[in-house]
Amino acid sequence: MRYFMTFSYDGSNFAGYQKQVKERTVQKVLEDALKEINGGKLVSVSASGRTDAGVHALNQKAHFDMDKKITPEKLLKGINSLLPEDVYVKKIETVSDDFHARYNAIGKEYIYKINMGEYNPIERNYCYQYCKKLDLAALERGLKYLEGTHNFKSFTKANDEITDYVRKISGTALVRDSKDLNMITLSFVGTGFMRYMVRNMVGLLIEIGEGKRKPEDIIEILKHEDRTFAGITAPACGLYLKNVFY
Repeated sequence: MRYFMTFSYDGSNFAGYQKQVKERTVQKVLEDALKEINGGKLVSVSASGRTDAGVHALNQKAHFDMDKKITPEKLLKGINSLLPEDVYVKKIETVSDDFHARYNAIGKEYIYKINMGEYNPIERNYCYQYCKKLDLAALERGLKYLEGTHNFKSFTKANDEITDYVRKISGTALVRDSKDLNMITLSFVGTGFMRYMVRNMVGLLIEIGEGKRKPEDIIEILKHEDRTFAGITAPACGLYLKNVFY
């Protein structure tokens, strides 16, 4: 039986999603919990994609197979009773055997949170404590230049496994918190995102908000297809995988 689950996690104390030797990862704690439910037999969990150390997820998706007959409702209750407090499974449902959480995904939404106000130690793992004012009008103009279908090689780490760096960003937004105008959230919806891509785009947008770059510079940066032209990488703590679309 193939199961499909939606889950969230606080990435602060994980070395990322994907399993690593001698490291605490989200995939490892999920598989450990499922292994116990499955009578000690290994269960391999395949997610929609990986997230790096310190990155959070609100609605990550994954599938897994189990021979043991168990209803999604009982499985949901069982896995949550075994997981640590920084991971929570919201929903489990059965799917066809040919469904794949990664390859069937048609899009994702990431958000990035920035605090322009006073440093907040309570939120240090959940929002980038930039603690300075940004030119939000310039930043919003920069967001619009990232929309559309582009080669985003300038915004990701060179990887021999990647042959196609073209992605489509169908929508972006900048939202200010109505209760705290110093808190802003940037959102990116697209067909797919490569490693560090969102954090690198945010890093450049921050430079634009500082006045160090112009929004129009993004046009040339995209044309260069070279990471060295795009600037800083924003910290992991502000990044969240919000949604995966199918």
